[in-house]
Amino acid sequence: MKKALPVGVENFEDMVKSGYYYVDKTMFIKELLDLKGKVNVFTRPRRFGKTLNLSMLRYFFEDSGDIEKNHQNKELFRGMRIFDAGESYTSQMGKYPVMNLTLKSAKQGNFENAYYELQAEIASEFDRHRNIIEQEKERITPKEYEQYLSIADEQADEKLVRGSLKLFSRCMYKITGRNTVILIDEYDVPLENAYFRGFYEKMVDFIRSLFESALKTNDYLYFAVITGCLRISKESIFTGLNHLNIISVLDKKYSEHFGFIEPEVIQMMSYFGVESRFSVMKEWYDGYMFGNTEVYNPWSVIKFLYDLYSDADAFPHPYWINTSSNDIIKDLVARADREMKGQIETLLSGGTMDIRVHEEVTYDDMHSNGENLWNFLYFTGYLTKEREYFKENYIFLKVRIPNVEVMTIYETTIMNWMKEIVKKEDFHDLYLAMEEGNAQRMTDILNGQLFRTISFYDSAENFYHGFLTGILSQSENYLVKSNRESGNSRSDIMVKSPSLRGRSFILELKVSDSVDDLEMDARKALQQIYDKKYAEELRKEGYRRIDCYGISFFRKDCEVWSGDFYEKMENSSDCGSRRYFNDCEYRV
Repeated sequence: MKKALPVGVENFEDMVKSGYYYVDKTMFIKELLDLKGKVNVFTRPRRFGKTLNLSMLRYFFEDSGDIEKNHQNKELFRGMRIFDAGESYTSQMGKYPVMNLTLKSAKQGNFENAYYELQAEIASEFDRHRNIIEQEKERITPKEYEQYLSIADEQADEKLVRGSLKLFSRCMYKITGRNTVILIDEYDVPLENAYFRGFYEKMVDFIRSLFESALKTNDYLYFAVITGCLRISKESIFTGLNHLNIISVLDKKYSEHFGFIEPEVIQMMSYFGVESRFSVMKEWYDGYMFGNTEVYNPWSVIKFLYDLYSDADAFPHPYWINTSSNDIIKDLVARADREMKGQIETLLSGGTMDIRVHEEVTYDDMHSNGENLWNFLYFTGYLTKEREYFKENYIFLKVRIPNVEVMTIYETTIMNWMKEIVKKEDFHDLYLAMEEGNAQRMTDILNGQLFRTISFYDSAENFYHGFLTGILSQSENYLVKSNRESGNSRSDIMVKSPSLRGRSFILELKVSDSVDDLEMDARKALQQIYDKKYAEELRKEGYRRIDCYGISFFRKDCEVWSGDFYEKMENSSDCGSRRYFNDCEYRV
């Protein structure tokens, strides 16, 4: 039997014992020990294996206080690369107290609830080590014992909780004689959430004091590994930590330990017998550059493999879009001025843009200038570097959208934003122009809307179809039917009154290659309505007034041709088409 794919499995012990397919990342341990960083902050996009890697570190380094359990933990690594790295590394197994925290539960609506979740998380880790404290409590002072239990039982006041990680390290050192390994996952989740919820300063103050006690003045710290998506400024949260080592996606160190490199993806696809779909896998989920290493999105690779295993012809999906909020993209789109909209459109068309690197920023800095926001998008995986260069004493990046999956996230977010904008507007004038057959007025209204939008031209037909459907759907007097997926026998859009005695409209769309082709393509779109007899469906339903419009688009321009205008043009149609047009309009 094939090993199961680890969809959502983030616990290393569960990964190995339950027989999931595991991409061996244990050489991450070797690199940590070789480089000897005291406090290491790894920033990587969400769902790139950060939580699983921290879980792996816990099971490797932790002395659980139980000989049998320590032996079981060592067996988890047998046959893996770190086991063959040499005795200098394997001798570190099961030697240290480990505090393993995740801060993701602090994503709450207010500070009080967020603090409660953080306190509960810290208490859980204290309780996990309670047996060590109870067995050796004579090695610590009565006050330390009392404080430890109050934290474990969630009875401690906030001041004590702020200093809890240092207290843990001191107690464990007194009992075991070894310094503590501190692992903190998703450290920036409380900060991002607090920023968007309006209690950022309170959360920064709490996290700063928690980290200072654990990382700045803690003589009982062996080393710390902290992970998150964003690099939060030293000045705001890591104040005074001169020994801090931040490893971002720019760094060449540790570059292959988060995410999958191409040989790992090829090996996985071969194992599951779906290597024939490699080109699709690469197009959709590759494209990231960490340091100089090409990296695939591991979450999406696993999810696509999961679908392929049951259906070798399965279509790819943007799996990453549903793994967390896309508030940063939404914020970018909502706040974009004309210049930024142009930059977004360049990226959406497959182009690149140049940004100066700003690694040490806060959420408050996000909107102080466009470069900060582009940096946020880069460090969180919505952009990737094509190359980097040094200019005028600064590092610059030429960035692009990594792959098809991320492109669809931009497009979906933009379309949802456009729908929200459209909902707030009154398009009575557009419908009035349609009812009057005023093609020029329709052109003017649609051009005005296009000027305000963010377009993605590589998927132009879908974009313009969604754009127009969204606008037309705002009317309470008409029903809009999109036939985009119905094949050649139907028009792009049908608009009809609920009453068969009311008005109905057929709209056919074309995307032009240049602005000079707009008029010709609008005429072609109108001709197609007649040639393919798109009105027949409405006629059979019983509608007696059917107007037809051909609409062409090129970037921010459009051209609308109506049946009335078309009928007056010389050589515009043969007799058959004109007769059908007259039937369509019911000009008897």
